[in-house]
Amino acid sequence: MDDLETLSPVPVYTEIQSRAGNNNPDIRAAQASIRQQDYEIRSARAAMLPTLSLDYSFGTNANQFALHNPDGQLLLGSVVQAQLIVPLWTWGAARSRVKQAEFKLQQARNDLSFTQRQLLASLDAFYREASLARDHLTSLRRSLDLSKQSLDLTLLRYQAGEVSALEVVDAQSTLRDARNAVDDGLVRFRVSIANLQTLTGAF
Repeated sequence: MDDLETLSPVPVYTEIQSRAGNNNPDIRAAQASIRQQDYEIRSARAAMLPTLSLDYSFGTNANQFALHNPDGQLLLGSVVQAQLIVPLWTWGAARSRVKQAEFKLQQARNDLSFTQRQLLASLDAFYREASLARDHLTSLRRSLDLSKQSLDLTLLRYQAGEVSALEVVDAQSTLRDARNAVDDGLVRFRVSIANLQTLTGAF
């Protein structure tokens, strides 16, 4: 369907802002980076806590494949092993990893704040451009209608012998310029809407 001539209404600015916050890939990437750094801090702090590991093994330890040896002893057995590691001194490596993770988290928060401010600035500019392009296109369409009416009147006056052919040519040239201006306005409006949708998603 050729809907180039159809002017879809531009949503209100508050709706555009909410869409941008939910759908913008740069914002989602910055938020994911914050979550990643938060988990990294937890991992670095967990390395400073005692760890307990438990191993259980069941099988046979013999030089022959059998349940009993020639003396009648059972060759199967179980082994349970527990290990407790208490990090008393790591030469500051664990504390350094925690500090680095905290710095990375702060950097991720700064990146998110910068991305949000940049998004709002771009969003405001694109929204104003889209609204202005739509209003301008409406004005251009009115001019096109007036040019068509002027050409019709000029043709009627030419048929009545009141004007020369030069005035008819001038009216046709004016109509042609008005049509070209409307086409340029449509392109400008569509481009501004596309720029706005890159930040907010389809609407």
